[in-house]
Order: sequence, then structure tokens, then C-alpha cells
Amino acid sequence: MGKKSRVKTQKSGTGATAVVSPKEMMNLISELLQKCSSAAPSPGKEWEEYVQIRSLGIREDFFHELMAWAADCGASCEGFEISNFAEEGYGLKASRDIKAEELFLWIPRKMLMTVESAKNSILGPLYSQDRILQAMGNVTLALHLLCERANPGSPWLPYIKTLPADYDTPLYFEEEEVCHLLATQAIQDVLSQYKNTARQYAYFYKVIHTHPNASKLPLKDAFTFDDYRWAVSSVMTRQNQIPTEDGSRVTLALIPLWDMCNHTNGLITTGYNLEDDRCECVALKDYKEGEQIYIFYGTRSNAEFVIHNGFFFEDNAHDRVKIKLGVSKSERLYAMKAEVLARAGIPASSVFALHCSEPPISAQLLAFLRVFCMTEEELRDYLVGDHAINKIFTLGNTEFPVSWENEIKLWTFLETRAALLLKTYKTNSEEDRCILEKPDLSLHSRISIKLRLAEKEILEHAVSCGRTKRLYFQKQLDDGTPLPLYEESDIALLENSDAKLPIILHQLQEEDECVQEEMNQPQIKPDAVCLNSPKSPVLNGQRKDLNGNPEDPQEKDALLKEPKGEIHDLTTKQTESEPRDGEK
Repeated sequence: MGKKSRVKTQKSGTGATAVVSPKEMMNLISELLQKCSSAAPSPGKEWEEYVQIRSLGIREDFFHELMAWAADCGASCEGFEISNFAEEGYGLKASRDIKAEELFLWIPRKMLMTVESAKNSILGPLYSQDRILQAMGNVTLALHLLCERANPGSPWLPYIKTLPADYDTPLYFEEEEVCHLLATQAIQDVLSQYKNTARQYAYFYKVIHTHPNASKLPLKDAFTFDDYRWAVSSVMTRQNQIPTEDGSRVTLALIPLWDMCNHTNGLITTGYNLEDDRCECVALKDYKEGEQIYIFYGTRSNAEFVIHNGFFFEDNAHDRVKIKLGVSKSERLYAMKAEVLARAGIPASSVFALHCSEPPISAQLLAFLRVFCMTEEELRDYLVGDHAINKIFTLGNTEFPVSWENEIKLWTFLETRAALLLKTYKTNSEEDRCILEKPDLSLHSRISIKLRLAEKEILEHAVSCGRTKRLYFQKQLDDGTPLPLYEESDIALLENSDAKLPIILHQLQEEDECVQEEMNQPQIKPDAVCLNSPKSPVLNGQRKDLNGNPEDPQEKDALLKEPKGEIHDLTTKQTESEPRDGEK
């Protein structure tokens, strides 16, 4: 009992040391929990004081221990080595030539830290009683990681000792570094991530000090916000979904050694082999001896990379920004537009994406904008006109405009909307480029400004594309060019082409989840994978809903309930005060 009455000290952000009694600490935690649970905090209150990060040791000193442990567990340890790649941080380097699609890395289940291993650990008794842990697999992994780090006999210590001492996720940004994101689309997700992490910390601080099933946890005398922030970032940058041992469902896991791989564009090359009960990775391309071995983390935007992985990927072919659009219920033609959209499988109000690629809009967004800009006569034609049912399938097909006037209206709307969004930023693109040339810019500030600039460039691309399309269709109208004739036989072509609307529309929900998900703390839900197959793809850190299982949001503790869904892709790595070692 003497330990409970011991006076503790805690460092403040200014470096001063404040004496805090156990009673005072509990009062502070209660106040933090109450403030972080409010629905609408006043401006500025979402930023908490950042404190100094505790050192976890020098990572490279333990890499040999990690490799030896991996070999003892039956993992592959030949053909590559851990190396420092300067700007990208630590990664895997080929120690021999590796062919594309060659299986070069496998990690057995016994090495993985999973929600299941947490249930069977010292955390198990608390897990069985706490609804938050049961609902949020990522939080379970974070506490599991902290408990094992404090256990001198943990089998995962060789892995834990090689994790970064700190990260470049926004949880580690200073206030002035976060300020660079204030006008961006990412800011709300950044603030929510910090608030949710603080709220979770406050909740579990009280649980650890009051719940009878937490009495044996090694965290009772050492559970600071820094500890929790580190654990959350470790999980957030690395978590992945894998099948459970019986293959009946998915669970969250940390995959040692494999999570050292850095990201590049490409395809998913990692899967889970249920037959051999191990995670397997094949080479993305041919690698020569001495080259860095990359994997593809998934189709994440740079906002997702920054918020959940702590790095900005310069050559991101999947970058995008969100755009919220909806048909006003007060509009006279609302019912007709909503019905046409419903027949196409598109909601009357949704969050879409503007892409960095050409064209900047998807088939779903094209279909929505066409309906959004339809006249009453055009709507009636798509509802009750000749071949109305089949014509719905042409809405997202660029080959079949509704009318030249409709095309002019939709591209004018897109051009105008993107231009208005650009005006919400306090700086322009050229000013951002000038700021990035400053040599004394901090890494986190540089990441923030790069993300801000990337958003503007996507919007500028949308403006330019909208203007070009508008002028093109205006010329078609002025020249009296006849519209492409739609024939009923064309439906067969549409249905058999994966580039046309019928197929793509089925992916609308996936895209909406991707852009709508709140980028707080990664949660994961299973993708459409065949769990009955001996091999199931591992999507390098998918982050979607809570731990992959359906749940009733009403059953989740309101204190920790995320404001919205959760994120979509996510595993990989983060860095240790280096531009992109977040992956490692």
C-alpha cells in the first residue's frame, strides 16, 4: 500500500518538474476525461501540452537480437538485412539478388502480437471485463504492447526493443507544427486523433488504478501519456489484419521484422498462409543485392500517410482530397434526383474524392454530378423514358453524356467548387513552395506544409480539368455535334467492362469509407477476402472499423466512442524522427 501514497513527479512541457499527489493526479485525469468527452470543445482546447518523450534505447543495438529471435521462431532471415536508408530510416536491404514474386520473407504466428495473444496475457482478466478493450482491437494491442514492454520475461522483447523511441505522427507535433494544417482538410482528423488518444489515456488511467482486474498489470506505477502515445503510434503505424488460427474471422496483429519494410507504389504482395500458419511476403519486383526492399501499404492518401504513418509520400499515385456533396432536400426536384441516384446505388448526400490522377473524378462522382445537374425533363427520361432502367448504367460512363448542356453544367460546378475550396487556404501554392525552401524548417512542419500543398495541387488540377472539359463540351454544343446514340445492346458492353459504372458502383461504399472515415486512431475491419482460402491477403495495415467484427455502436462506451467510423488502410511503419522510418 506504500506505493499508492508515494508522491510522483511529472515533467511539464517547459521542462519544469511539478509535484503531483495520487489524489491530485486522479483529479487531473477526471478533468481531462471530462474535457475530452465534450462534443464541441472551444477553439484551442483540443491541443494538449506536449511532453518530452522517454528514451527507449538505441534501436540498432537490438537488431541482431531481433534477427536471432526470428530465426529461432522459424522466420526467414536470409536474403536480406536491416539497414539505415538515411531519409527513409530503417528498412530491409537485399543481401542477394531477389526475383520479382519470389517468396523471401515469412513470419510464423508465434512471433505476432495479436488481440488473441493479449487475451491470453496478463491483460486477459481486464479484457474479459472491459467493453472498450473488447470493442477496440487497436487499443487492446497498445496496452498489450505496454504490458509486454514492462515484462522482463516477455517473448516479444527482442521486437519491442527495436521499435522507434518516438514517431512522426501528428501526436508528436508541436503546436506550431500543427498550425500549418489549420486550413487543410486533414486538420479535423489530426485534432480528433489527439483528443481521442487523450480521452482513451484518461479512461484507462482510471481503469488501471481502480479496476480489480487491473491490479496485477505492470502499468499501475508507470502509465504516462507519453507511454500511451508511444504505444498508440506503434500500433497505428504497424497494425494489420490477419485471419485467426481457425480462419473464421480476422484479428489485429503486429508483425515483427516484416513491418521494417518501407512503402512504394505497386501492388499488395503480402498474404497470410493458413496452411503453414504464417505471414508471407513476395518481392514486389526484381531486387539487386544492396537495394532496398519495398512493399506497398495500400491505396492511401497522403493525409492518411501523415496522420497514421507519420510520413508524406512524394510520388503518391493514390493521393486525393475529400469533397462533400449532396442534393438539398428543399430542392423542388429532390425526390426525382434521389430516386435516380438510388437506382444507381448512390446516396443523395455523400463524401466523394477528387484524385491527383486524370480524370480527377471517379465514375461514381461523374454519375452523381450528372444527376445533380439534370433538368426535370432529363430526370423523367432516366426514370420512365425508353430503356430507363438500362440507361442508369450509363451514368458513370464518359461515352454517354446525358446532354451537352448537362456536361457543361457539371464541369462548371466542379470547377467552381474546387476554386472555392482553394480560397479557404491562408497561403497559395507558390507561397508554400517558398516556405519549403527554408533550410531551418522542422521535419514535422515540412510534412504539414507538403500535405497542405498537395491538397491545393489536387484542387488546382480539378479546376484546370473542369475548365478544359467545360470548354470542350461548349464547343460540342456550339458545333451542333450529335450526342452519341445509346442502344439497348450497349448494356452488354457496359456490364462486361470493369471500367464501366455497373461494376464500379459496387465499389462506391469502399471509396466512401476510404474518404469519410475519421482519421483518428486506426481501427480495422476485414476486407472482402476469402478466409476459407489457405492464403488470405494482408493489406499492410488496413484501418477501417473497430477490430474487424460487427458491433452495435450503442454497446460501445460513449466515452471512447469515435465520433464517426474509423479509418481505412493502415499498417506500416513510422519513423523515428526521420522522414519516413514510420514504417520500421
